[in-house]
Amino acid sequence: MSGRETIVSVWMLAREYGRLAGAGGVKDVVVQLSKTLARWNGRKVNVVLPCYGFIDPPANGFQELVDPQQPGRLLEINVAMNYVGREREERVRVWHRVQDKVSIYLLEAERFLEKSGVYTYTRQEQQRESWKMQGTGHFDFFAMNVLLQKATLDLMIVLDERPQIIHCHDGHTAITPALMRECPGYRHYFRNSAAVVTIHNGGVGYHQEVSDLEFVQAVTGLPMRVILASCLEHSFDPFIAAGDYASITTVSDNYARELQESDSDYLTGWLGHRLRDRGITIAGITNGIDPADFDPRQPDAVGIAAGYDPADEKDDLSGKRICKQALFQEMASPPDLEDEKRFGFLDDDPEQPLFTFIGRLSDQKGVDILIAAVQLLLAADSSVRFVCLGSGGPREEDALARIAGQDRHAGRVCFIRGFDPKLANRIYAAGDFFVIPSRYEPCGLTDYIAQLFGNVPVVHHVGGLVKVIDGETGFAYRDNTPEQCAEAMLRALAAFADRQLLRRLQKQAVDRIYRHHTWAEVMKDYLQLYRQSRTHHLNQRRDRF
Repeated sequence: MSGRETIVSVWMLAREYGRLAGAGGVKDVVVQLSKTLARWNGRKVNVVLPCYGFIDPPANGFQELVDPQQPGRLLEINVAMNYVGREREERVRVWHRVQDKVSIYLLEAERFLEKSGVYTYTRQEQQRESWKMQGTGHFDFFAMNVLLQKATLDLMIVLDERPQIIHCHDGHTAITPALMRECPGYRHYFRNSAAVVTIHNGGVGYHQEVSDLEFVQAVTGLPMRVILASCLEHSFDPFIAAGDYASITTVSDNYARELQESDSDYLTGWLGHRLRDRGITIAGITNGIDPADFDPRQPDAVGIAAGYDPADEKDDLSGKRICKQALFQEMASPPDLEDEKRFGFLDDDPEQPLFTFIGRLSDQKGVDILIAAVQLLLAADSSVRFVCLGSGGPREEDALARIAGQDRHAGRVCFIRGFDPKLANRIYAAGDFFVIPSRYEPCGLTDYIAQLFGNVPVVHHVGGLVKVIDGETGFAYRDNTPEQCAEAMLRALAAFADRQLLRRLQKQAVDRIYRHHTWAEVMKDYLQLYRQSRTHHLNQRRDRF
């Protein structure tokens, strides 16, 4: 087979997709990669995800799929979902729409409809049933994953689809390649389809592992020899299971190296080293971004007060100053006592340097480092202002609320609990610096977004964040301590006083994104990987026969 085979048919499986269902960066990667693949050369791209209870299919332009074998009847798929000692099936109905040339399928099943969050229980679910603790993972997460994967393979068979590539995103869909190769109902049908599995986050807690191996065998139908060979720390690990049947990728070159060539892999439970010991190399493809989605030259489209262009050296960024003034005015009044979302306020002095953070308030994101570093900076320089938008555990939220509410920080710190994409854009546009102290970061998206808005990132030099070049497109530090983070923020403050330097950083950051990190560029790497994956798979088939 030629290494230049044309890739024309791709199916993707994911638990997230754009605005339909999102909890992290997966939603952005899947929608942008799918759109870009479909836009070029007429490729046929399909995406499958669960129809959660918070999705209204008709309101989002979906129609129920008709059974192609029984015209006039809606399609229903009965999926084998056995428990130990008990054969059983679950019924799945299918919704479909085409958007941006991508065919999107929603799988409607009782197991999905009863969920109000993508991965975890919500506050509302806890109020209805106290055992469903807010922020904890779904008790039937593994069954949800298996149902999605089996139903997707069954759907392809019903639709007579034999894709060249089946691209599985994260551990939630990483069993698919093993199902394709080991289960009699799929093995022959998908013999010419190659599989790719992308590790979006290899951290402990993100593998979707299960310790009950008998349950794994019952619900998946995989042979016990495959299950036993796919264990990590005595639990069945979908990423390990994928290793023998798929090309394994992750979302940046440096994160791939960290997983297989450094002690940082301990954060994954040594997943990368286990794959390496089995002769499996993880390929790194750094995620991209669509700059049109975060273009401050189009203020109405992105919802900001005025337009400006960080990449235009002739632009004095007066529009960005208007955006900053608007945010300061928005956050100027102390919150009402009944306000459960905003803590603290900003005095109406937009000439002061504004540091920002938007994201999950979690241990991975280094929120404890952020909190300590910000307090060091507030004590060191009275001009510093800080705005944080995010949600997470009670400990992190309460700590930020306390800092914002302290009298000595009055007018200097504002914490908004939750997430609002429109407010996020206003903060990106207003901010001078964007702090990312992640303990590990497979790729990172917020650094891209901040740069496009002229908000210079200050990052821990780890994982995908190494794409921020210290002194050229942002500021970076290596030892992830509050002191080192605060020192990098002080260097950013020095740049704030040197407007010529600051403008150069802003311009270089945007220029680099357009040269190297658009999805049109990243797509080329995926197409090469897809071709390599197919060549490897079909050569393996020939060797066996």
